[in-house]
Amino acid sequence: MKSVNVKAERAYDVTIDCDWKSQLIALAGNRSRVGVIRSQAMSDAVHIDADIDGEIFYFNLPDGEAAKSFATITALWNWLGAAGFTRSDLIVGIGGGAITDVAGFAAASWLRGIDWVAVPTSVAGMVDAAIGGKTGINSDYGKNLIGAFHSPVAVLIDLSWLTTLSDRDFAAGMAEVIKCGFIADVEIINGMAGKSLAQLRADMTTTIALIEAAVRVKASVVSLDFKESFAREVLNYGHTLGHAIEIDSKYSMRHGEAIAIGLVFAAELAQIKGYLSSEIVQMHRQILASLDLPVTYPRAAWPQLLPLLSLDKKSRGKSLRFVAISAIGSTLRIEDAMESELTAAYERISS
Repeated sequence: MKSVNVKAERAYDVTIDCDWKSQLIALAGNRSRVGVIRSQAMSDAVHIDADIDGEIFYFNLPDGEAAKSFATITALWNWLGAAGFTRSDLIVGIGGGAITDVAGFAAASWLRGIDWVAVPTSVAGMVDAAIGGKTGINSDYGKNLIGAFHSPVAVLIDLSWLTTLSDRDFAAGMAEVIKCGFIADVEIINGMAGKSLAQLRADMTTTIALIEAAVRVKASVVSLDFKESFAREVLNYGHTLGHAIEIDSKYSMRHGEAIAIGLVFAAELAQIKGYLSSEIVQMHRQILASLDLPVTYPRAAWPQLLPLLSLDKKSRGKSLRFVAISAIGSTLRIEDAMESELTAAYERISS
């Protein structure tokens, strides 16, 4: 069991390779009420009633991005009010990134902020969504446009959840690990190079090391820039087009699948602008494709995707901003991309 400390508006630990239930029991010991927010699919797998003295309340959410809606958060607020939750009580989000996003936002907005714990059950949740205090829901106009910065008091990463994931979900989560490698840690890239999805899933030692490395990357960036003033934007590498693809696909694609395509697009754009070598662009394609992640998107979708790029949270006024790299571990911002360059980069990833 290892701990990675995050310093934000408060300091907290991300505990890796722990038994989530025993850790949660210790954290909830002095709380009068504990609200457990979980996905509908996990309702049979998550129970802590017999182990905690306080009142336990369960709230089931739809699976995936369907959880991140106005209807869901309104129902959560009403549920917290009916149960009498106070500022000394605790919310726990157990599930993938969508669940911890909503649980964190409920905690941030109820009574202007109560404590919460994240128990991520997906790779993406473990290395990205549950860490850093960014919480929120989706709008009709874009993903994660409504939310708040509100750090958990703890993140509990129990690696036994990995065995419950499909190959598709495991691979989608690893896209966020790969992102961390390209922006900050060449050892992540070296550790994944040449490995197939089956090989990686069979090698728990390497998987654990990659997850820990990605957690350390995110913790370091968040500790430097909690409110995403500038430095934290590097964590959005691949996300500008990725989020647009999620919307265009009506969330039929996993977050990581869309980000995988966005990573290749950002690399191609950097290469067109003269910042990145073709060898590293090809490295993006090879590592992502080896995990059966998509690296192309339909050519006909570009007219719908282009206006969606302006909804990205990094945009300023009418200017689009893209996180890019000039080498592994060396990030930059592209703020002067012409539409013709964006179109050319998309042509390179279109099918």
